[in-house]
Amino acid sequence: MTGPVKRLLFWSPRVLCIAFALFVSLFALDVFNEGLGLWKTILALSIHLIPTAFIVVVLAVSWRWEWVGGILFIAVGILYLMNKRVWHHPDWIVVISGPLFLVGALFLLGWLKRAEIRA
Repeated sequence: MTGPVKRLLFWSPRVLCIAFALFVSLFALDVFNEGLGLWKTILALSIHLIPTAFIVVVLAVSWRWEWVGGILFIAVGILYLMNKRVWHHPDWIVVISGPLFLVGALFLLGWLKRAEIRA
């Protein structure tokens, strides 16, 4: 495995996860159109950012233990698929679960190739 491929395999799941967290956090911006007061807006924004916080926590764990991150991201993707409301919008399956499965698979692949990556 060459140097650039090693770096790509190490950094791609981390960068994609950060990009996905930023994408998910964009959905929290709709609370500013609700016309709520300051404290209700802060509360609504906090509630909307819970998924982003969860993604960041899983990323922090994944940074150290790639196999745990791989399993957790794939499990969250499966949990999202199990939501019955998702099946009314199949395009969201690809938009939300797709990146979760990809990041999980990349973390697992990085874990399997860790000896080559860190050599």
